[in-house]
Order: sequence, then structure tokens, then C-alpha cells
Amino acid sequence: MIIGLTGSIASGKSTISAMLKEKGFPIIDADLVARQVVEPGTANLQEIERVFGHVVMNEDGTLNRDSLGQLIFHDPAKRKQLNDLMHPAIRNEMLRMRDKLFEQGQKTIIMDIPLLFESRLQHFVDKILVVSVTEEMQLHRLMKRNSLSKEEAETRIQSQLPISEKEKGADAVIYNNGSIDQSKVQLESILVEWDI
Repeated sequence: MIIGLTGSIASGKSTISAMLKEKGFPIIDADLVARQVVEPGTANLQEIERVFGHVVMNEDGTLNRDSLGQLIFHDPAKRKQLNDLMHPAIRNEMLRMRDKLFEQGQKTIIMDIPLLFESRLQHFVDKILVVSVTEEMQLHRLMKRNSLSKEEAETRIQSQLPISEKEKGADAVIYNNGSIDQSKVQLESILVEWDI
């Protein structure tokens, strides 16, 4: 079984992912894969530099994520351009990793995909687990975690599908507004219900 783990920025999805990893589930992390496919020397990184200019590069030849982030968070057309470059490479690598894990005998694989709905990857997975949080909590966590102003944090949140929409497409939801223990109890209950 493939479980798609998703949420929104600052919803606490990484915490749930860590809990699943602790339980021994293999995790394919889309964010990690996204970093791997733009390492220095990759065709993807060269294409990003060609499209967005040298401003998105660091001196050492690595991607300057802050510069790229500034460009795309305020410009939907540029964000789409980047997604069109990145998504096929990320998808192909994730599928390669999934197939390898199945070959190794894994029965359940977690695909940690922050933009599962935005990228329309529901067909990649058998079950969807959404980590949800109130809008107030999400804004507070993001401002604190990334040292952002309220306006900057709201812009980032609004660049994603509303969490309420993600909940509608979920097979199960973990409400991550309380303590870590409360989230853990919810996760345990879902795993029992899904018989994994």
C-alpha cells in the first residue's frame, strides 16, 4: 500500500512523517527528492539557471533557494514555469524509489508529498493522510519558524490549496493543533483502521 502524506506549509506534516519513520515505514520525501534533482551538475539545475537567470545561483554553483523563492512566491506564472521544470524529474525519481522499495519486499510505503493535491498526484497513492491545522496556528507557526512577517507568511500560505480543500480529498485527517501525543494517538488509530 502507498500512503500519500500531505498537509500545508507549517501544518506539522514533518512531525507525523518522523513518527511513521520511527515505526519503520520507508518514507519517500518529495522535498528531499526535489533537492537531489537540482544538485550541482544536474540538467535540472542548468535549466533553472537558463530560465530564471544567474540570480538564482550561489557562488559555489548550488541553487539559491531564497532568491528563487522570492521570484516565484509573488508570480504565479514563474511558479508554474518552475513546477513544469521540477515536477517531472521529481515524479520520475519518486517512482524509481517506490519500485525499488517494493522490489526489496516493502509492503507499505509513505510518499511524503507536500503538494500532492496541487500537483494532482492522487493517482500515485492508495490512501491519502492529511495533516491539518487551524489557519491561526498555521500562520503563527510559519511566522515563528521562518522569521516571516504576517504578510509574507500569508502570501506563502495562499500559494497553496487551502487546507480545508485538502481535508475533503483525504482518506484520513490528523488534526495537529494540540500536543505531539495527541497527534500520535490519532496516527495510531488510523494505522489500526487501515490495518497496517
